Amino acid sequence: MANNKQIKITLVRSPSGRLRSHRACVTGLGLRRMHQSVTVSDTPENRGMIRKIAYMLNVEET
Repeated sequence: MANNKQIKITLVRSPSGRLRSHRACVTGLGLRRMHQSVTVSDTPENRGMIRKIAYMLNVEET
């Protein structure tokens, strides 16, 4: 029962000056710099982090 769905996320707003928990979500998703894109698994944990910092991200489902 492997979940092969992936989500491509791009950081479009700076985490600088944000809440510590929001910066932790950016790091937890593997994002390090502005306009960097990463592909993560579509899991409830990742969805929760994406939902929390949605205002800083562009999200594409692949």
